[in-house]
Formats: sequence, C-alpha cells, structure tokens
Amino acid sequence: MPAAARAADGASPFDRAEWFALLEAHGFAAGGRHDAKATAGGVTAWLPLRAEKSGHFAGLTNWYSFAIRPLYEGDGDRGVALTALLRDIRNRAARLSLYPVRDGDRTATQSALRAAGWWVDARPAGDRHWLDLSDMDHDSWWASRPGALRSTVQRKAKKGIVDIALLTCFDPESWAAYEEIYAASWKPEEGHPALLRAFAEAESARGTFRMGLARIDGAPVAAQFWTVEDGTAFIHKLAHVEDSQKASPGTLLSAALFRHVIEVDGVKRVDFGTGNDAYKRDWMNRHEPLWRIEAFNPARIAAWGPASKAFVRSMLGKDT
Repeated sequence: MPAAARAADGASPFDRAEWFALLEAHGFAAGGRHDAKATAGGVTAWLPLRAEKSGHFAGLTNWYSFAIRPLYEGDGDRGVALTALLRDIRNRAARLSLYPVRDGDRTATQSALRAAGWWVDARPAGDRHWLDLSDMDHDSWWASRPGALRSTVQRKAKKGIVDIALLTCFDPESWAAYEEIYAASWKPEEGHPALLRAFAEAESARGTFRMGLARIDGAPVAAQFWTVEDGTAFIHKLAHVEDSQKASPGTLLSAALFRHVIEVDGVKRVDFGTGNDAYKRDWMNRHEPLWRIEAFNPARIAAWGPASKAFVRSMLGKDT
C-alpha cells in the first residue's frame, strides 16, 4: 500500500502504510495479508485486509486500532472506486468482516458493499467518544466540563502533591516508567507491549508523539500516551497506580495534556478511541456508535449459513 493513500477525511495514525506494516510484523496478519485495490474514475481505493480463514477476509486491525476504513489516491468519485474494490474482493471471498467502522464511514461502506453485490449486516458493536472544539479555545471548553471535574483538578493541583512532565519525544526511561505503571494499574495485561513501543518510537520520529508522566515523591504513578495529527489528538493509552487515586494523578495529567494539545498543538478534535468508559464523558462532548459490518457473498454456498444466522440475529434484535 503506498504511503500517499489517504482516508476521505482527516488523517489518522491508523490509516498509514506504516501502521499496517507494524501490525503485520507483530503477527496480526498471520493468516496472510491482502491489500485490496481497485482503480475507477481516476481514483484508486485501498483496503488492508487479513485472511481469517479460507474465503473469509477481515480488516487488518487489532485492539489498538480506532477504525478501519478505505484509503484513496487521486481525485474523482471515491464511491465508484470503493465499489470496484469490494466487487473484486467478492470474486475472491465468501465473507468480509470490518470492525471498528466509524459512524461517519458506515453508510458509504454499506452502500458500496451492496452495489458490489454483497449481502450486508451492520450492527452497533462499540462506542466512540470524541471532543469537537469547533470555535472553542481551551478555557471555554474547560468551562463547559462538569463542575465536579473542574473542582477536582483545581483542588488537587493546589495541593502540589503531583509533579507532571510532558514529553514530545520518545524517552526510554519514561517509557519504562509507563510500563511499570501499567503493570501496577487496574488495566488487564498488555497484549503486545513491543508493538505499542515500536508505534510510539515511530510517532516520535514523525514529531506526533505526546506523553504525560505524573510522579508523587519522585515515583511514577500515572502515564498517558497520545499523538497529534491533522488537527486531531488521539488518546492511545493511559494508566495509573491504584493506590495513588486520592491524589488524582490521572485526572491532573489529562488536564495538562488537554491544555497542551489545544493551546500548543492547536487541535480542534480529541479522539478517545474505542470504549464506553464513563469517565470519557467528562472530557468529551460527542458520542457515537462504532459498527461491525459483516458482508456475505450470495454466490458462495459457504456464506449462506453464516449469513442466515446474522440476519436472524438482526431480526431478533440481538447483538451477538
């Protein structure tokens, strides 16, 4: 996939050729990688996929991915190019699975799939919280946040217990502190820390890396890894040590990073990724579902059984 390929709207670290190469290098395309491609109307469409099993392709993603969506080169009708791409996949496969699909990408993807001859089942299968700043500066956004959050930040910052450092370049010692915090946090065991570190190092080389580290009495107690790109800040990982919660180091760290990306980096959006954790609502002002799209090839007998089950679930209103 060429480095010049881009999504239809703002850029994301999960749209770049380097991200898909990283996933492949760390075993997330173990069944085989397939970069679907088609050119029509002066536009080339790309969709990085992996082979799940014989006749079944899925979007090349893992749990760090915020979204999977088509990428394009050239000017023209993207819908025509995407339909041609999906028609080509239908000639090769019985089933195509895409997750997570953002709400804004769902309609175009479904329409192109149907135009390409697929049976399509789409259902909400996750959540996305994000911040749309529009014309707000940092102070007006902060004034719109819940009073309890603003009070916590003001009170805990005044105590001076938590020391905060913000980094814009990868630092091995700081990253080791993040891994130490993560190991002591409430988070489940990290699946692929080597992948995340390689991603962070690559983002640092691109100049998009942002990291916050909070310490109490010199000991690291909270850390967050963000990136900034094309007017958006992406929140990738955050963790804090459980027994430090009274000092609210994670909350103070978030407040510092929000201020930095809004006032220094000038972002207009902040994307909190996948998940519906309650605390995300305190920081964000937009929420939408993420979608799982399952497409079935009616020309392949192997697709009929899974398609029937999917449509029965849909008619019964079940998500699983």
